[in-house]
Amino acid sequence: MKKFPVTIPIMLIVVVIAMWMLEKDYSEINFMTRIMISVGAGIFSGLISFFLFRFDKINNK
Repeated sequence: MKKFPVTIPIMLIVVVIAMWMLEKDYSEINFMTRIMISVGAGIFSGLISFFLFRFDKINNK
């Protein structure tokens, strides 16, 4: 699967940014809830990037 090397880093970047934003702006939310929100955002962004990124196949003739 050629999409996974692109999808996994996008998911990780989204999780890190979501945790940072939730820590900075919404510190009153407890830690486990922030983790669940961030992981959910990462999975959602991974699904979007997996289905929306198109990789062209090179026709070797």
